[in-house]
Amino acid sequence: MPDAGYLTIGKVVKKLQQQYPDLSISKVRYLQDEGLLNPSRTPSGYRLYSQKDVRRLETILYLQKNRFLPLSVIKEELERADAGQAPVGEGPAGSLADTITLPVEDEENRDKLHPIDRMPDLLGVTVGFVRQLSEAGVIRLMCSPHGRDLVDGRDFPLIRVCDELRHFGIGPKNLRQYVMAANRESSMFEQALVVFARKGGGVEIEDTEAARTRYEQAFSRMLGLTNTVRDELIARRVTKPFKNEGPDEARHDEGRRS
Repeated sequence: MPDAGYLTIGKVVKKLQQQYPDLSISKVRYLQDEGLLNPSRTPSGYRLYSQKDVRRLETILYLQKNRFLPLSVIKEELERADAGQAPVGEGPAGSLADTITLPVEDEENRDKLHPIDRMPDLLGVTVGFVRQLSEAGVIRLMCSPHGRDLVDGRDFPLIRVCDELRHFGIGPKNLRQYVMAANRESSMFEQALVVFARKGGGVEIEDTEAARTRYEQAFSRMLGLTNTVRDELIARRVTKPFKNEGPDEARHDEGRRS
């Protein structure tokens, strides 16, 4: 197979990291293991990505970042697109997302409060699971004037992600560590953003549209960068339950140890 027009996993990550700062080689490998990506291999075992593979990866990242879809849903939508089924959604111009279906229920329900007993119909999860997320601090239930527990529609994407994590044996109790980490790190982000804002205009922070835009962009970038650090640190410590890696993975791991 000719190499012209094909990229290695490292070059793919470098190409997309500006738009998706939290993208890492480990994450791309995970998407491959889950069957969402299927790059070609050279006779010596190196993975090579075509432009079609890169566009497919862009679609996955777009749907995760902007539509908050769990991987199980993304995989189903990609399979629908591969089967040539008609699109009913939207996506970034020029990518495969233009041809895949996207659910709109979360957008319709985002700014509403919903009775907890409707979660099986709206999200396909049990009332007990939602209560467990609340007890773990992952989400916060509201209370209606009549004493009914209500779920904020803005929490729907997060609930979907937590539901998918259950398939890997990661339940609400396991997520408490992330709640505690978020509580600790939020003060760090707040302090860093104040310093960042002051650098742009003295001690007093101006409440202007331009300042708010810079604030949002800086916050998004900081989240992406810290997620990259977190992903890499975890990936270095997780013991792989398999052997006989391809040369590209082995070389990457060797570089980590050096």
